[in-house]
Amino acid sequence: MLSLTCTTAIKAVIYLASRIESGERSGIKEIAAVIDASEHTVGKLLQTLVKADIIKSQKGPAGGFYLTVKQKKLPLLRIVEAIDGKDVFRRCGLGFNKCSSAHPCPIHDDYKGVRDLFENMCRNRTVSDLCLPVNEGLAYLLG
Repeated sequence: MLSLTCTTAIKAVIYLASRIESGERSGIKEIAAVIDASEHTVGKLLQTLVKADIIKSQKGPAGGFYLTVKQKKLPLLRIVEAIDGKDVFRRCGLGFNKCSSAHPCPIHDDYKGVRDLFENMCRNRTVSDLCLPVNEGLAYLLG
Protein backbone atom coordinates (compact mmCIF):
# COMPACT_ATOMS: atom_id res chain seq x y z
CA MET A 1 0.00 0.00 0.00
CA LEU A 2 2.74 2.49 0.95
CA SER A 3 5.76 3.07 -1.23
CA LEU A 4 9.24 2.18 -0.03
CA THR A 5 10.02 5.90 0.02
CA CYS A 6 7.04 6.56 2.28
CA THR A 7 8.00 3.84 4.77
CA THR A 8 11.55 5.24 4.75
CA ALA A 9 10.16 8.72 5.47
CA ILE A 10 8.11 7.39 8.39
CA LYS A 11 11.18 5.71 9.88
CA ALA A 12 13.23 8.90 9.45
CA VAL A 13 10.57 11.02 11.17
CA ILE A 14 10.26 8.53 14.04
CA TYR A 15 14.05 8.61 14.45
CA LEU A 16 14.08 12.41 14.53
CA ALA A 17 11.18 12.41 17.00
CA SER A 18 13.10 10.08 19.29
CA ARG A 19 15.86 12.72 19.52
CA ILE A 20 13.67 15.66 20.59
CA GLU A 21 14.56 15.32 24.26
CA SER A 22 18.30 15.66 23.56
CA GLY A 23 17.78 18.67 21.27
CA GLU A 24 20.30 17.24 18.81
CA ARG A 25 19.96 17.67 15.08
CA SER A 26 20.75 14.82 12.71
CA GLY A 27 22.43 14.77 9.33
CA ILE A 28 21.46 12.78 6.26
CA LYS A 29 24.30 10.25 6.69
CA GLU A 30 23.35 9.55 10.30
CA ILE A 31 19.65 9.12 9.54
CA ALA A 32 20.36 6.91 6.52
CA ALA A 33 22.66 4.69 8.59
CA VAL A 34 20.20 4.32 11.48
CA ILE A 35 17.25 3.39 9.25
CA ASP A 36 19.36 1.44 6.72
CA ALA A 37 18.41 3.52 3.69
CA SER A 38 20.19 5.17 0.77
CA GLU A 39 21.62 8.61 1.59
CA HIS A 40 20.31 9.87 -1.75
CA THR A 41 16.76 8.73 -0.99
CA VAL A 42 16.89 10.05 2.58
CA GLY A 43 18.18 13.43 1.39
CA LYS A 44 15.38 13.86 -1.13
CA LEU A 45 12.61 12.76 1.20
CA LEU A 46 13.85 14.95 4.07
CA GLN A 47 13.62 18.00 1.80
CA THR A 48 10.06 16.99 0.88
CA LEU A 49 9.21 16.67 4.59
CA VAL A 50 10.72 20.11 5.33
CA LYS A 51 8.62 21.67 2.55
CA ALA A 52 5.51 20.00 4.00
CA ASP A 53 6.42 21.40 7.47
CA ILE A 54 6.60 17.91 8.96
CA ILE A 55 10.24 18.38 10.04
CA LYS A 56 12.62 21.33 10.31
CA SER A 57 16.16 21.85 9.08
CA GLN A 58 18.91 24.21 10.09
CA LYS A 59 22.03 24.97 8.08
CA GLY A 60 25.50 25.46 9.47
CA PRO A 61 27.93 23.67 11.77
CA ALA A 62 25.25 22.94 14.40
CA GLY A 63 22.66 22.27 11.72
CA GLY A 64 20.74 19.24 10.64
CA PHE A 65 17.20 17.91 10.66
CA TYR A 66 14.91 17.89 13.68
CA LEU A 67 11.29 17.96 14.88
CA THR A 68 9.54 20.44 17.12
CA VAL A 69 7.23 19.30 19.91
CA LYS A 70 4.29 20.46 17.79
CA GLN A 71 5.45 18.39 14.80
CA LYS A 72 5.78 15.33 17.02
CA LYS A 73 2.01 15.55 17.55
CA LEU A 74 1.23 15.37 13.81
CA PRO A 75 -0.77 12.38 12.57
CA LEU A 76 1.02 9.75 10.51
CA LEU A 77 -1.36 10.72 7.70
CA ARG A 78 0.60 13.95 7.10
CA ILE A 79 3.75 11.97 6.24
CA VAL A 80 1.87 9.53 4.02
CA GLU A 81 0.15 12.33 2.09
CA ALA A 82 3.38 14.34 1.72
CA ILE A 83 5.25 11.40 0.19
CA ASP A 84 2.66 9.18 -1.53
CA GLY A 85 -0.08 11.75 -2.16
CA LYS A 86 -3.61 12.24 -0.95
CA ASP A 87 -5.09 9.50 -3.13
CA VAL A 88 -3.00 6.67 -1.63
CA PHE A 89 -6.06 5.42 0.28
CA ARG A 90 -8.21 5.32 -2.86
CA ARG A 91 -5.93 3.21 -5.07
CA CYS A 92 -6.78 -0.28 -6.22
CA GLY A 93 -5.05 -3.13 -4.40
CA LEU A 94 -3.98 -4.62 -7.73
CA GLY A 95 -3.02 -1.28 -9.26
CA PHE A 96 -5.91 -1.05 -11.74
CA ASN A 97 -6.87 2.43 -12.93
CA LYS A 98 -10.59 1.73 -13.21
CA CYS A 99 -11.33 -0.22 -10.03
CA SER A 100 -14.54 0.79 -8.24
CA SER A 101 -17.60 -0.73 -6.59
CA ALA A 102 -19.29 -0.74 -9.99
CA HIS A 103 -16.22 -2.21 -11.73
CA PRO A 104 -14.30 -4.08 -8.99
CA CYS A 105 -11.02 -5.96 -9.23
CA PRO A 106 -10.93 -9.51 -7.75
CA ILE A 107 -9.81 -8.25 -4.30
CA HIS A 108 -11.75 -4.97 -4.25
CA ASP A 109 -14.09 -5.61 -1.30
CA ASP A 110 -11.46 -7.20 0.96
CA TYR A 111 -8.79 -4.66 0.11
CA LYS A 112 -11.15 -1.71 0.61
CA GLY A 113 -11.79 -2.82 4.20
CA VAL A 114 -8.08 -3.20 4.97
CA ARG A 115 -7.27 0.10 3.24
CA ASP A 116 -9.97 1.94 5.23
CA LEU A 117 -8.69 0.51 8.53
CA PHE A 118 -5.14 1.53 7.64
CA GLU A 119 -6.28 5.05 6.71
CA ASN A 120 -8.08 5.34 10.05
CA MET A 121 -4.92 4.27 11.89
CA CYS A 122 -2.87 6.86 9.97
CA ARG A 123 -5.39 9.58 10.90
CA ASN A 124 -5.45 8.67 14.58
CA ARG A 125 -1.85 7.67 15.38
CA THR A 126 0.67 10.46 15.85
CA VAL A 127 4.42 10.55 15.34
CA SER A 128 4.68 10.59 19.12
CA ASP A 129 2.56 7.40 19.36
CA LEU A 130 4.98 5.61 17.05
CA CYS A 131 8.08 7.04 18.72
CA LEU A 132 7.19 5.91 22.24
CA PRO A 133 7.71 2.15 21.74
CA VAL A 134 11.01 2.85 19.95
CA ASN A 135 12.24 4.98 22.85
CA GLU A 136 11.19 2.26 25.31
CA GLY A 137 13.01 -0.46 23.36
CA LEU A 138 9.76 -2.25 22.49
CA ALA A 139 9.93 -1.50 18.74
CA TYR A 140 12.75 -0.99 16.26
CA LEU A 141 13.50 1.03 13.15
CA LEU A 142 15.65 -1.69 11.57
CA GLY A 143 14.35 -4.99 10.24
